[in-house]
Amino acid sequence: MKTIPLIFLFVGLTAAHGAALAEDPIARAAQPFLSAPTLTIQRLAEGRGGRDLITARNGHVLAFHHQTVRESADGGITWSVPREVGPDAGGKVMVNETNGEILFIHAEKGFLWKSRDDGQTWSRETIRISPNKFKHGSPDTVPLGVGAFQPGITLRYGPHAGRLLLPGRIFGPTNSNDVAWRPYHYNTAMFSDDQGASWQVSAPFPILGSGEGALAELSDSRVLYSSREHMGKNNRFFGWSYDGGQLWLNPFESDVLPDGARGTSYGCMGGLLRLPIEGADILLYSNLDTVAGKMPEKIGGSTSNGREKITVWASFDGGKTWPVHRLVSAGPSAYSNLGVGRAGTPSAGKIFLHFEGGEKNCYEGVYVATFNLSWLLNGRTLDAFIKK
Repeated sequence: MKTIPLIFLFVGLTAAHGAALAEDPIARAAQPFLSAPTLTIQRLAEGRGGRDLITARNGHVLAFHHQTVRESADGGITWSVPREVGPDAGGKVMVNETNGEILFIHAEKGFLWKSRDDGQTWSRETIRISPNKFKHGSPDTVPLGVGAFQPGITLRYGPHAGRLLLPGRIFGPTNSNDVAWRPYHYNTAMFSDDQGASWQVSAPFPILGSGEGALAELSDSRVLYSSREHMGKNNRFFGWSYDGGQLWLNPFESDVLPDGARGTSYGCMGGLLRLPIEGADILLYSNLDTVAGKMPEKIGGSTSNGREKITVWASFDGGKTWPVHRLVSAGPSAYSNLGVGRAGTPSAGKIFLHFEGGEKNCYEGVYVATFNLSWLLNGRTLDAFIKK
C-alpha cells in the first residue's frame, strides 16, 4: 500500500475543510463562534445591575452600570475604569445599526444620552414619545419603564428594516410595583423610524402581569418577545410581532425555559438574542435553572429566594426547541442580559452574559461571562442541530 506523507494528508484535509466551508454558508458564517471552547467570568461592579451590555460598531464592548460605563477594547479580556455617561443618564441602551449611534434612552423622562463616537463622549437630547391607544407610555401619561430589560434592537429584515425597537413595561394606572397592582402591569415596546428622535408605544404584550422582557428578530422579519410574568408559577412566556413591533400576538408559555427559580411566581429578568449568523436563526436565552425557589410566606414577602445557577440555552430553529443548555455559574445569581461580538474586531465570535451574582447572595455584584458557541455546545457539533 502506498503511504501518503503526513504533511500532504494535512494539506488535503485542510483543503477539504475549506471546500466544505465554501459550500456551506452557515458553517462559514458560524466559524468565528466555533474556535476552541472558552469561558471566563469577571466582576465589573458592586451591587445590583447587569442589565445593559452592547457592542459598539468598532467592536468595543460596553457594560453599563447606573450612570457609568466600562469599556473593553480586546473582546472582554480587560476593562476600563468606569466613566460617567451623564448625571441623569438611565433607562435602556441600544445601538442604532444604521448610523452606529449609541442611545441611552430614559423613556420615563422623555430624553436620551447619545454617543456618535462608540461611547467615548455623550450628549443629551429630548425625544418625543407618543402613547399607545390606551393612552399609556408617554412621560405625561402613564410612563414606559425600560430599565430592567434587554437592550433594544435595530430591525434588519422586511419592510421595517432600520426601525429602532425597544422593549418596555407599563406599571398600571398608579405606576406602582406594589403587589396589588402587578396584575395590571403589561409589557409593550416602543419604536422609532426617524433614528430615535420620536417614538411610538406599541400595543400591549397580550398577557397581563408581565414585565422585564427581551426582543429578537428572526431572518423572516418576525420579532420574538420574551417576557417575565409575575402572577403564576409558570415557565417563560413568549409572543410574536409580524409588523415590526407594533402589534403583539400568539402568546405561549415555553415548555422548557424557566422564568426565574422554578417553584416561585415572581419570575426573573432574562436575556435573549439572535446570533449574527446568516442563514440560521440561532437564539440564546439566559435565566436561572434551579428548583430551589419557594413561594414567600406572605404576599409581598421575599422574592429573591432560590435565585442561583445562571444558565444559557440555545435554539437552532428560531425558538421552537431549545436542545442545548449549559450552566455558567452555580452560585447565587439573578438578572441577566446577553451581548455578542462583531465580525472583524477583537470581539468577533464572542458571547457575553452580563449578570447579577455573588458568593453569599445574588445582589453582591455585577459580572460578565465571556464564552463562545463551542463552549455552549460542549463537544457537540453545530451540524447536529442545523437542518440543511
